[in-house]
Amino acid sequence: MLTREYPPEVYGGAGTHVEYLVREVRMLTDVSVHCWGPKRDELDVVSHQPWADLAEPKPESAALQAMSINLAMAAGVKDAGIVHSHTWYANFGGHLAKLMWSIPHVLTVHSLEPLRPWKAEQLGGGYALSMFCERTAIEAVDGVIAVSGAVRQDVIECYPKVDPKRIHVIHNGIDPQIYRPEPSPETLERYGIDPSRPYAFFNGRITRQKGLPLLLAAALDLDPQHQLVIAASSPDTAEIGAEVDALAERVRTERGNLVWINRFLPREDLIRIHSGATVFVCPSIYEPFGLVILEAMACETAVVASRVGGIPEIVVEGETGHLVDYEAHNPTAFTTTLAARIQELLSDPDEAAKMGKAGRQRVLERFGWPAIASRTVELYTSLL
Repeated sequence: MLTREYPPEVYGGAGTHVEYLVREVRMLTDVSVHCWGPKRDELDVVSHQPWADLAEPKPESAALQAMSINLAMAAGVKDAGIVHSHTWYANFGGHLAKLMWSIPHVLTVHSLEPLRPWKAEQLGGGYALSMFCERTAIEAVDGVIAVSGAVRQDVIECYPKVDPKRIHVIHNGIDPQIYRPEPSPETLERYGIDPSRPYAFFNGRITRQKGLPLLLAAALDLDPQHQLVIAASSPDTAEIGAEVDALAERVRTERGNLVWINRFLPREDLIRIHSGATVFVCPSIYEPFGLVILEAMACETAVVASRVGGIPEIVVEGETGHLVDYEAHNPTAFTTTLAARIQELLSDPDEAAKMGKAGRQRVLERFGWPAIASRTVELYTSLL
């Protein structure tokens, strides 16, 4: 398994996916992990560091350093029977391993570089290099795992050279024994949240993809008596960081009742804040799957989310939450409707609670890790 993120260094949905997939697949076959970062103590986990000589110039150096790690990963999997890569940060390593050792390469698509043009702001010329790594790997790979039906269609449209027969939909998953309702008024108070009053919750990175500026615009239309809790930090660029800061200050001035958590949340605290929320909001403009939504649903929290990517495969309109149409040319229509749907649930906690219970039931029925691991190993076996 080739990945950038692996515990304890997990900062996004792809890393969480790999963490649980490895755990479950190890119950079915032998798995070694090659990842980025400091040495791990876990058995059969190998960490790789980038070449120090590639540290400059920034930000382009990030892509060059990724390629240096990919070379090391490819060299390190000589004895593997199959290699499975995750995200462009490791896809090229999987491709090189396929060529070097004549072994099958499986690639999971968590997102696609051509559909994230805002990354040019963050990576400069490194964005072109990230697209090269992804395209080279995906067009030659033996099996593509798409984490949703929408992602499968995106692969077909972005990379027409890929045979659709090689693209397999295996949904992302979650462990409902870890993500489950765990109310904790003490935790809420520690973060400045009033546990006696309804609140809407957002948790995500400060990046164009996650739509945080849209949520802040919608917040101006919410009843000021309701709390809006946002856990967001580490902006992709100084520009989006400044934009979000300015919008947040406007919300504080014109509306108030904004609780901002400007740091990474430990999992146990995240679960408790999910459990106390009336509604979780996911205003993404691009979301291949939406693992963060599963986390909220598993904690029995109703969801209001954009109708983009794989989200409609998770959220059932009117049953587990509400979906809001997003069109890039008309953001005002989106923010107006987003605010209205959030307001509906904040004003009707009983309905929100009913949707939350339906959401957890949907998670239990459709998104468990054992079934996902079994289908993944079946794919491995078919390629050997």
